[in-house]
Amino acid sequence: MNVKTHLRAISAAIGAVALSASLSAGAAEAAAAAAAPAQSTGSSAVAEETGLAAVYSDRLNGRRTASGARYDRTKLTAAHKTLAFGTNVKVTNTQNGRSVVVKITDRGPKQANRILDISPHAARLLGIGRHAMAEVKLEPAT
Repeated sequence: MNVKTHLRAISAAIGAVALSASLSAGAAEAAAAAAAPAQSTGSSAVAEETGLAAVYSDRLNGRRTASGARYDRTKLTAAHKTLAFGTNVKVTNTQNGRSVVVKITDRGPKQANRILDISPHAARLLGIGRHAMAEVKLEPAT
């Protein structure tokens, strides 16, 4: 075996060891991530908040929400920018006093002047028209 061939063999062996160590580290990170509890993005603490709510479009029915659940226009659900998925929130229409408890299943609204997007079913119970917006108050569900 000449020197060049010997150096190539050593280099290949070192590369294989480095690759193996890298894969092992990656596998260890993946295992640690799998073992860690799932992190929910957002806060589950509901602070009172007042602002505009809009009604989700019917054309989104059946699509996946940011939480992974399928949007169902007949459920009492809503989208909020920061509240944790699965958080139940009491929503009150400030104009007529009607209230409903909705579950946060999505992120939004994307419009700066709104605090909540609600399902058409929730909007109907709150007395909000299908294509309308209304001022609502959010508070913890009891």
